[in-house]
Amino acid sequence: MTKSDHSGRRQKISKQAFLPALGSAITHLTPQYLVKNPVMFVTYIGCLLTTIIYVFSLFTTTPTPSSFILQVALWLWFTVIFANFSESVAERRGKAQAETLKKSRREVQAKKIAHVHDREFTLTPATLLKHDDLVFAGPGDVIPGDGQVIAGVASVDESAITGESAPVIREGGADRDSVTGGTIVLSDWLVIRITSNPGETFLDKMISLVEGAKRQKTPNEIALNILLAGMTLIFLIVVMTLLPFSLFSVQKSGQGHVVSLTVLVALLVCLIPTTIGGLLSAIGVAGMDRLIRNNVIANSGRAVEAAGDVSILLLDKTGTITMGNRQAIAFYPSPTSSLEELAKAAELSSLADETPEGKSIVVLAHEKYKVKPTQLSDLKSATFIPFSAETRLSGIDLDGQKIHKGAIDRILAEVKSQGGVVDDAILKRVDEIARLGATPLVVANGNKILGAIELKDIIKTGIKERLAELRTMGIKSIMITGDNPITAATIANEAGVDDFYAEATPEIKLKLIRKYQENGQLVAMVGDGTNDAPALAQTDVAVAMNSGTQAAKEAANMVDLDSDPTKLIEIVKIGKQLLITRGALTTFSISNDVAKYFAILPAAFSSTVPGLQYFNIMKLASPHSAILSAVIFNALIIVGLIPLALKGVKYRPLNANQMLLRNTLIYGLGGLIIPFICIKLIDILVNSIGLIK
Repeated sequence: MTKSDHSGRRQKISKQAFLPALGSAITHLTPQYLVKNPVMFVTYIGCLLTTIIYVFSLFTTTPTPSSFILQVALWLWFTVIFANFSESVAERRGKAQAETLKKSRREVQAKKIAHVHDREFTLTPATLLKHDDLVFAGPGDVIPGDGQVIAGVASVDESAITGESAPVIREGGADRDSVTGGTIVLSDWLVIRITSNPGETFLDKMISLVEGAKRQKTPNEIALNILLAGMTLIFLIVVMTLLPFSLFSVQKSGQGHVVSLTVLVALLVCLIPTTIGGLLSAIGVAGMDRLIRNNVIANSGRAVEAAGDVSILLLDKTGTITMGNRQAIAFYPSPTSSLEELAKAAELSSLADETPEGKSIVVLAHEKYKVKPTQLSDLKSATFIPFSAETRLSGIDLDGQKIHKGAIDRILAEVKSQGGVVDDAILKRVDEIARLGATPLVVANGNKILGAIELKDIIKTGIKERLAELRTMGIKSIMITGDNPITAATIANEAGVDDFYAEATPEIKLKLIRKYQENGQLVAMVGDGTNDAPALAQTDVAVAMNSGTQAAKEAANMVDLDSDPTKLIEIVKIGKQLLITRGALTTFSISNDVAKYFAILPAAFSSTVPGLQYFNIMKLASPHSAILSAVIFNALIIVGLIPLALKGVKYRPLNANQMLLRNTLIYGLGGLIIPFICIKLIDILVNSIGLIK
């Protein structure tokens, strides 16, 4: 048997993993634990009853051989142990992920500083850090807690958290400013503002979430449990009526013997759906484990199951469909300015702009347009204007010149206030940039517009193909963005989404989600920003990017550690796989009961109702061997299906009718045929080695 570690790689299950699972299965042989599973609880009561009957048979003479009673009792105990073992194996896989994470939550001494530019630090235990504390992290330092980068750029190793070996870049003023406690700075340095309190870090929450034992049952799982409990109760009543029936038949005919309690218990256990009853919990736990192995943390089984029924997917544009950090790709001079003049002005006006866009403008001017880098020592008399969201511009006032760069309406207003005239050619160029799905900025020197800058938000690689795959699964993708309709339409067409909503506010997103939900559709959303938090909280399946804001992570019911928006496809597949696996194994369980009926009913009542021997179509050797063979198969089939319960039935993008037909043929028909073959083989083996005398 194999399993996957946190990174998804395959590895052997060692004795260290196998033996604790077996030990847990045995220690869970208690009424308090088993009462949660009605099917296994009834089987457990049957184990106790047959064990008592065996002990009683040692001191008295009974028509049923003691060896037969002992073997039935042992295999009934094995049935319960195997059921517990299936759940324990699944839980151990989840706990193994937690242990991996706990290793990264070791005691860390944080370099606490007083101010962002301060390099004098005091060593403080990470457990004592509070919200808004500032810490410095240099090469080799473990980041002591969840936080936001406010200064510096560094390469960070997140393998302990995500399992991804490739380091990532984290920097301030960008969409990559979120860091997680337990990760390691590989190069350069960061100043981090702590965003969590002790015991409330993202890593702490992940550890608690991956503990499979804490998994809540989903509504469908609860409903199936009720169905199984109902079937168990019905068969219990049926079996209870068989004893008086047998007594009456023997008394009336004067021949034969009354069916024994051991046989009735064996009959009951074989009649009730023990296969799915023993595997049901393991299926749910394994579903969440498969998410973890795909680097997705879910806070409930309900979210995993809902993913299997999603029909609408909402995607935030920035940071989800696109890279989120717009880059300057071209300069366009006005008719009255040269390209060299515009490039130099663009560089000067961006020196005080610490945003990724501002930095990219400086890089573009140097690398593509060969502008000589400006030395800050030559600008001692200059006044810098840093970029701010309020002014929406940045610039420099130097030697009587006011070289500013910013949003078109802001710069045009400034130019007109100084008596300048706006050239129609620039307005036309700005409109063309917007129609291409890019963002235009304008550069001006005083009352003269020098030209425009094109910022392009890059579509993430492979997003179009992945969205097409979602479409084949019957899921409609909708992009929601605050951009203007022209830009939004261009991005939507390039990304391949089915629909889009432009200029969407958090309120509009909420209304849209509620509208779909009122129509009975399950909605999934992928987001990363604070403005996405209300919508994420409303959706049925809410996936936040690990690189996103803390508000988004708190509102979501899943977090993607890889920050890959196309990961939703894997999440949906895992959700559908969970539902299909549960349905397939339920079908198999109910179907294989039919074969057990043919094995055990004729054997149990052969002396009471001789005509039942005609139903011994498997030609089993004797009544006792038939009953024992059915009980052995009933126990072993649980073990045989554990790998399928853990791995899951493979999902194929078929419609409901095709899927129902396929699973009925494979698991329904297979559930009928396999038990006939296996029970016959077990019967031959039981008699050949002399277990039945």
